[in-house]
Amino acid sequence: MASVAFLGLGVMGYPMAGHLRNKGGHDVTVYNRTTAKAEQWVSQHGGRFAATPTEAAEGKDFVFSCVGNDDDLRSVTIGADGAFKAMKKGAVYIDNTTASAEVARELAEKASALGFSFLDAPVSGGQAGAENGVLTVMVGGEQAAFDKAKPVIDAFARMVGLMGPAGAGQLTKMINQITIAGLVQGLAEGIHFGKKAGLDIEKVIEVISKGAAGSWQMENRHKTMNAGKYDFGFAVDWMRKDLGICLTEADRNGAKLPVTALVDQFYKDVQAMGGRRWDTSSLLARLEK
Repeated sequence: MASVAFLGLGVMGYPMAGHLRNKGGHDVTVYNRTTAKAEQWVSQHGGRFAATPTEAAEGKDFVFSCVGNDDDLRSVTIGADGAFKAMKKGAVYIDNTTASAEVARELAEKASALGFSFLDAPVSGGQAGAENGVLTVMVGGEQAAFDKAKPVIDAFARMVGLMGPAGAGQLTKMINQITIAGLVQGLAEGIHFGKKAGLDIEKVIEVISKGAAGSWQMENRHKTMNAGKYDFGFAVDWMRKDLGICLTEADRNGAKLPVTALVDQFYKDVQAMGGRRWDTSSLLARLEK
C-alpha cells in the first residue's frame, strides 16, 4: 500500500482515484476545486480529502492529477497552493491530464530541481475506460520513476507504456487523437453514405467491421451514431482542445496534419450546432443537418 494523492475528480479522475483506493488498496487523499465532489468521493470510497493541492500532497509517495488544461495543471502543481510545495524527496508526480508536451517538460524540470520525479501520463479509453479501470496510459519520463509508479498506475489501466523522456507521453496522446479524428470522420461519412444509398447500416457494419475497415470506433459507436444519439463519451469541446494541442505542436515540429485541421473545423461546426457536450461521434450530425 502506498500513500497517494489525487487532484481533480472530474469524469475521468473520480473513478481513477476510486480504483487506486479500492483495487490498488492504497491510502488515498483527494482534492477537487469543488469540495462537495471531494466529500462525495470520500463518502463513497473512504480515504480523506484536502482543502488544497499542497495539503493533499504532503508526505505522499505518489501524487496524481487529472485536470482540464495547461493552466489548470500549472495551478495545481506550481500555483499558490500547488502540490510541488509539499512533495517529498523521491516521490513521483504522475499527471494524467491531456496537456502540451511543453508544460510536461517544464514541470519535469522543476520537479527534478526539487528532488522528486514527474511523469506525463495522459490516458485513452474515455469515461467507460476510467470507470472500468482499463485505460491506456502513455508515459513520458525517466525509467526509474516509471518503474516505481507503474504498479500503482496499474490499478486503473490495462496498458501502461513508457514512450520516452518528459513530454513523450503527451506527444503519444496527440498521435492518438490525430488518428481518432480521421477514423471518426471516415465512419461518419460511411454511415451517412450508406443511409443515402438505402442500405441497412447494421448489416453493412456487421460485414465491414470484420475486414480492414474495422476499428474500436466502429465497434463501439456505430449503433449510437446510427440512432442519432451522441451522449456516450468524450465531448466535442474536449476534443477540440486536444486537436488544438496537436496542431500547435505540429506548427512547432513541422508536421503536416491536413486531415486533423479539417476535422477540427468540422467539430467547430458541431459546436455551432449546439453540440459542445455531444460526444466525438457527432460528426455524423453535421453531415445530416
